[in-house]
Amino acid sequence: MEPMSSVLLFALAGFLLGGAYTTWKNNRAMSIALIAAAVLAAVGAVLWLQ
Repeated sequence: MEPMSSVLLFALAGFLLGGAYTTWKNNRAMSIALIAAAVLAAVGAVLWLQ
């Protein structure tokens, strides 16, 4: 179950980065919040693997 959880967290990080990219022109504050959430998801996935 551990590898699957980290893969899902990496997928979530990618989804959040895509959302941040698409909202960058319209709402920069939301985009920055999405980037922060994506970083947290990616860090969680890396830590989950260790």
